[in-house]
Amino acid sequence: MSRQELVKESVIVRSILKHLKSMPDCFAWKEHGGMYGTAGIPDIICCIGGRFFAFEVKNEKGTVTKLQEATINKIKAAGGTAAVVRSVEDVKQVVGRYSK
Repeated sequence: MSRQELVKESVIVRSILKHLKSMPDCFAWKEHGGMYGTAGIPDIICCIGGRFFAFEVKNEKGTVTKLQEATINKIKAAGGTAAVVRSVEDVKQVVGRYSK
C-alpha cells in the first residue's frame, strides 16, 4: 500500500463514531489530546448498555505507544474493555463479544 493510499486515522475515527452513535444505548465521544487532556487515553470512549469501552484507533501502519498500551491494560484491569482497532469492523467484533 502506498503512502497516498494509507487511510488517515481521523477518517477511521469519524466512521467508528458514526457507527457507534447509530447504536441504541450507546454514548460515545472522541477524546481530544492536548494540553488539558490526559496522555495515553484512547481515541474513542463509549458506554454501551452500561459497559465501558475504549478504542485506540490506528491506521494500517500505526502502532501503539508504551503509554497507550499501559493505559489499555489499566482499563482492562479495572473491568473495562479496551482495544486497538483499525476499522468499524474491528469495533463491531469487540462490541459483539459483549452483546446481550
